[in-house]
Amino acid sequence: MTPAPSLSLDRSPEPAERDAVALRLAEIAASAGVLLRAYERGGCRHHLKADGSPTSQADLAAEAQIVADLAQTWPGIPVIAEETAAEAAPAALFFLVDPLDGTKDFLKGTGEYTVNIALVAGERPVAAALVAPALGRVWAAGTHALEAAVAEGRPGAFRAVAARPVPPEGMTALVSRSHGEAADEACLAGLPIGQRRGVSSALKFGLLACGEGDVYVRCGPTMEWDTAAGDHILTQAGGCVVGPDGHPFGYGRRPGQYRNGPFAAFGDPSQAGRAVLPAGA
Repeated sequence: MTPAPSLSLDRSPEPAERDAVALRLAEIAASAGVLLRAYERGGCRHHLKADGSPTSQADLAAEAQIVADLAQTWPGIPVIAEETAAEAAPAALFFLVDPLDGTKDFLKGTGEYTVNIALVAGERPVAAALVAPALGRVWAAGTHALEAAVAEGRPGAFRAVAARPVPPEGMTALVSRSHGEAADEACLAGLPIGQRRGVSSALKFGLLACGEGDVYVRCGPTMEWDTAAGDHILTQAGGCVVGPDGHPFGYGRRPGQYRNGPFAAFGDPSQAGRAVLPAGA
């Protein structure tokens, strides 16, 4: 187990502390992935929430485990989590947790779902982990973006990853399998897209961070726990995530809501100025 530095609401963690926090978050997320895999193989009861999105036994069980692990490792740091603490108030330092991003794909058995955990200081993530349990991949970032394989719920040796410049044949756009909108296509139409690749969940951020794609546009609604971990990992890999104003997202801006506006994620930040996004709410 990675030694975890202490965290205090009175200060933002130092760079070396951020790296250690990220590695510990990767372990916590990978452990939750073991639980999700058990539900994936054994069947999982689910129902629709008020907003029409699905939730399941797996979401709730993974969130309970993650929240408990975070509380044990860093007592006193608030946790904003999708299923059970979505209306909690943030602090100067807080965690954003999505225990199962891509529940629809999880229930379909596609394997394209993730566990997302980010530590936010002020309004920006400073450490994060993103795990794709069924694919055996984990990304983490404190001051650098890293990737490792996951075996038996544990990350292996991490290696540095970096987003790529736009290749000569044009961008590979990572597009949602279930959330495509006309506004997304309108934004992509202004970019040099060479091909599209269907990918679900926050997995898109991990693929951008290691050069397996170039752009991900989302004009429909998302929540802060959907994007915070991937945002930080991609940013530390040399990419960027911008809103309609061309600036990075702030997190914890609207306590009790945590809803994002439209955004575009780029592996090559030189392309960010070409994104024409609708104004967010």
